[in-house]
Amino acid sequence: MTERDHLVFTCPGCQSPFPSPGALSGHVNDVGGSCNLSKIPYPVPPSFYQRPGEDIRGNYHPTSGYIYGKGDTLLDKMQADIHERRREHVVHYPFADEGEWELGKFLLQHLPQAAIKDFLKLKWSGHPSGVDQLIGWVEELPSGPSWNVTALEIDECKANRAVQLVWRDAKEVVEDLLSNPIFANYITFDPHVAQLPVGATIIPIILASDKTPVTRHTGGLEMHPVFITVGNIQSDVRMQATSHAWRCIAFIPTPTFDIHPDFQTLLISQIFHRCMDIVFKSLKECALNGSPMTDALGYIRSCYTPLVAYIADLPVSSSLVEMNENASPVTMATLAQFGDPTPHPPRAGSGTLKQIEDLCREVNPWDLVPFQKKAKAIKLLGVHLPFWRNWRFADPAFFLVGEILHTCHKFFFDHILKWCKEVTGNHILDSRYKTQHKHVGTRHFTSGVTHIKQMTGREHRDIQRTIVPMISKATSRVTPLFVYCIRSIIEFIYRAQSPVHSSASLAAMVSALQEFHATRHAVVEAEARQGASGAKSDFNIPKLELFQSFARNITDNGNLIQYTADVSERLLITHCKLPFERTSRNAKTFTDQIVAILNREESIRRFDLYQILRLATAPLEHVIVAEDEEISTINPMLSFMSRIAPEEEISFQGPRPFRNYFANPKGFLLENGVVAFHVTMKPDRADVSVEEMQILYGLPYLTQHIVEYIDFASRGNPTGLWNLRNGKIMMWHKFRIQQHSSFRSRYITKSQVVQAYPRSPERPFGAGDAVLLARANTDNLLGESLPSSL
Repeated sequence: MTERDHLVFTCPGCQSPFPSPGALSGHVNDVGGSCNLSKIPYPVPPSFYQRPGEDIRGNYHPTSGYIYGKGDTLLDKMQADIHERRREHVVHYPFADEGEWELGKFLLQHLPQAAIKDFLKLKWSGHPSGVDQLIGWVEELPSGPSWNVTALEIDECKANRAVQLVWRDAKEVVEDLLSNPIFANYITFDPHVAQLPVGATIIPIILASDKTPVTRHTGGLEMHPVFITVGNIQSDVRMQATSHAWRCIAFIPTPTFDIHPDFQTLLISQIFHRCMDIVFKSLKECALNGSPMTDALGYIRSCYTPLVAYIADLPVSSSLVEMNENASPVTMATLAQFGDPTPHPPRAGSGTLKQIEDLCREVNPWDLVPFQKKAKAIKLLGVHLPFWRNWRFADPAFFLVGEILHTCHKFFFDHILKWCKEVTGNHILDSRYKTQHKHVGTRHFTSGVTHIKQMTGREHRDIQRTIVPMISKATSRVTPLFVYCIRSIIEFIYRAQSPVHSSASLAAMVSALQEFHATRHAVVEAEARQGASGAKSDFNIPKLELFQSFARNITDNGNLIQYTADVSERLLITHCKLPFERTSRNAKTFTDQIVAILNREESIRRFDLYQILRLATAPLEHVIVAEDEEISTINPMLSFMSRIAPEEEISFQGPRPFRNYFANPKGFLLENGVVAFHVTMKPDRADVSVEEMQILYGLPYLTQHIVEYIDFASRGNPTGLWNLRNGKIMMWHKFRIQQHSSFRSRYITKSQVVQAYPRSPERPFGAGDAVLLARANTDNLLGESLPSSL
């Protein structure tokens, strides 16, 4: 008997029992019924907790997220393991003690099986006796959703090897995520739009996928994983790969077929959509009819699972929506319209499905030659059963959200940077970057930027921050209008990454894109956009066309930075490339070996959580509370341990919070708490005279400024504690400055180093960072009057 077979759904209003979510929904939606739900108190969603002075607004639907009794928590499920009786006495069973458990974890997480085998052959008194026994012990631990293998066949074509889908049931993975108490403080069940039955809880599904090679230089092996998370989890938690809020649910096969090359892409796309149908069958049913799921506290909710976002690059997006490369996957624009300055209408999924239906009535979809020919004529890829066709509410025009890494940063590298290289010349641009001031925390390109073939997202951002001043007045081809055009598109990319948006910020972002289009003729006049046959005058660039949908994406799905592929690119490393290094690299079995490695790693994390929960002295409901302190990082595991098992926190391996200088009693904190400063205990120079400092820094008016500052600091009262003639100054060459986030005042940003090095043989020109102070009338940002010398 399953958990669902014996569930009873209790009405939160009248406490009447019902056998299913459907029966309960009918009851609570009965207008003439006697049930009075208005008396039920509902908790405020975590996203709406406010600190004094904050103005957080949002849509709150009091008839959503009902609780229908209690079910099994994650700890209950793990304690249902067959070895639980033994763990009452030996919590690490089948391991003898914590030391043996820690050793086993280290070996399995860092070494291939061959190396583990050699290690365990060493003469030592510990256990296990061999790698097979060690793996067997881990496989006996409480595990998560199981993996399945499904063989696929396409009768019309023969593949070069067996086509197998390795997958997990998506609904089971979602239930596992929701029940994880680590995310309880970072999750909300309040929807933005009311389109479901009274009492329903929306579980927004977010997917990501991409192909990646796992061999280097030779071998040609690649993998195509699919990852899943839920939109209920706080976005900045989801964005951290170390949070494990994303789960791998499938490895899509990528076979080669014994067929003409023109049809390879079509058949691989057919395989992809068929696999996605298998993996997400249960979630589609849940999106249509709802299904009971248990949250971290064991409360049962009636959940619906719409697909709200799919993070993918342009080729994958085109494959998802069944469009070829000559049509936009999200709008009705075609190749000749990609450079249009105004947005085209969204490409509704219903319209694409109607095109496919009409085409299938005309031509048999498995008669590949005529079907693909007809499909190409109407810009279709040729797949007749897209996986999203029967997923309630799923529409590519909405779930294909703007993606920052591939769309913005790659566009910058592939186009904007090339235009700048063309008009400035490689030598001049490199010379300017080589001589650029070195700032702590930003990469200094000591060899220039023109030779770089591939960059990380951080390097893209570092160049974008400085490209406008670097090209200004570099050559005669760099006109003021060209610089303005580049600045406009850089501003658009910058604004698109904002974690919080308003009507004004969206208008500013759209305006920046319009300014680029209005001045892009400067790029043409400078002959900066080059093609194989010389200068080009068109801007039919697919990624440029995608920019037109960003404002609509933000309005529909929230900020775009939460959907950046930076996380999925990291997941490709942790779930494909790194595990592959620990396999035998056999072309036929490496996927199975990687799945086994990922399964063991998940079991290890789950068993670590099990031990933490066993150590808890208070009920789980008492430790899952809203956090109100200043937050210097978001690490749900570390935060969870600090509340439930603080004595074990020191042994936790993971990213630590960065230093909070606002909490440092020895630091410099302004009265209104806006800015914190930090210097080392020992100054770089402890006995510098004003005259020496004036010479070192070349500041002819330093004496006057110091006098004004002392008068300002002492409120005009004379002091005999220090004088210009005999007084000495302690001098630091750098200090740290820290602020609260401009978007969420609870969050503290990382401190930044401000340098003030004088001229020296090592630094002939010194090294001083620029600092901007914002003033309002005669008051500065800090609300205090400043002396005129500052």
